[in-house]
Amino acid sequence: MASIVERPKKDGTVTYQIKWRQDGQWQTENFGEPDAAAQFKKLVEAHGGQWPHGWVRGHGFVEPDAIPGDPLLTDYATRYVDRLTGIDVRTREDYHREVRIHFSLLVHTRTDGVVMPATIGNLTQEDVTDWVRAEQEGEPDPDDKKKWLRRKADPKSIRNRHGLLYCIVQAAMESTPQLRTTNCCKKTSLPRLDDHTAEEMTFLEKTEYQRVAVEIKDPDARDLADWLVGTGMRWGEATALQVRDLRLDADNPTANVQRAWKKAKKGSPSAFYLGPPKTKRARRLIALNTAQVAVCRRLTAGRRPEDFIFRAAMGGHWTHANYYNRKWKPAVAAAVEKGLPKRPRIHDLRHTHVAWLIGANIPLPAIQLRLGHESIQTTVDRYGHLVRSLDRDITAAITEAMGAPAPGAWGPRAVASV
Repeated sequence: MASIVERPKKDGTVTYQIKWRQDGQWQTENFGEPDAAAQFKKLVEAHGGQWPHGWVRGHGFVEPDAIPGDPLLTDYATRYVDRLTGIDVRTREDYHREVRIHFSLLVHTRTDGVVMPATIGNLTQEDVTDWVRAEQEGEPDPDDKKKWLRRKADPKSIRNRHGLLYCIVQAAMESTPQLRTTNCCKKTSLPRLDDHTAEEMTFLEKTEYQRVAVEIKDPDARDLADWLVGTGMRWGEATALQVRDLRLDADNPTANVQRAWKKAKKGSPSAFYLGPPKTKRARRLIALNTAQVAVCRRLTAGRRPEDFIFRAAMGGHWTHANYYNRKWKPAVAAAVEKGLPKRPRIHDLRHTHVAWLIGANIPLPAIQLRLGHESIQTTVDRYGHLVRSLDRDITAAITEAMGAPAPGAWGPRAVASV
């Protein structure tokens, strides 16, 4: 419920402030006349304790584009990304691309149906919902139904873009002066991550991986594939490993993940540079088995501490494009030609590693630490559906709890005698 608070001024006049709680925070609007305050109070209550649709704080029912200082959404978003701290150069470029390509599709539809450019102030929940739907459905080419003017976005991409938009709108709410009173992204219904029929991840059985591995004729390339599927490391982590990162003489030999390859800013002398791993938890020690230790000893013999463990033909580190096009893609094609029913990506070796661990009943928290996931929720969301080792225990527990059915309880209904 909203309330009216009278606020006397030093000059003897009185203002009337409407107060109410919205999403756990106090909201206020001021009026010079009691009748106007009472009318606005009724509007707030009629809208379920929310700001009335189309009302702009301090201005009333006006089109937000008439408010001085209300920038275009893309201009405000660009400035927001420019001022972000704690992100690398490539991430900033990716955010700018999202603003340039996808946020530019956002428009504001007025209550009278007129479509106009989206500003940081006039964007509504309905506008965001329309944008999400457009991202889901894409835009077919009207002249050729087999082509797209804009392809459909997958659920994960939509969620990532919506998350960035949410932060931008939230910044406008918390800015001085305040550019918005509510976050229009807060109640958006987003597509589920499993709203598709194609499997996002490919899991290989051990024999299926061997069918691909045997087609990798280059021994150095085969070593890298075995390492990826045997450790679950990300591509950028494995190819950044250096001799100094290994501890092979310890009772528990390990590889220390402390750097990874990052995409450099466009126009840089090099396309990649060495930086920190993806997250804080990605800095980790990975336990090695006897076979992996033997491979490391062979690959590091006579090498300097800063030398890369996995090296291409010319002695430098492997690049993803080079490895994929010259080693992985031909091997998969050859395996498929001989009957492999899947087309795994290089990153699917990481998924396969997890599937093997789960198949061996390794607990998810231990898998989280090995993979370097920031949160156990990430591990559960991605791989929890593979955990079937407790199915028998679960069904046995339910059977025990419910007890054995009485004789004839589930049989044909007895016929009453007459």
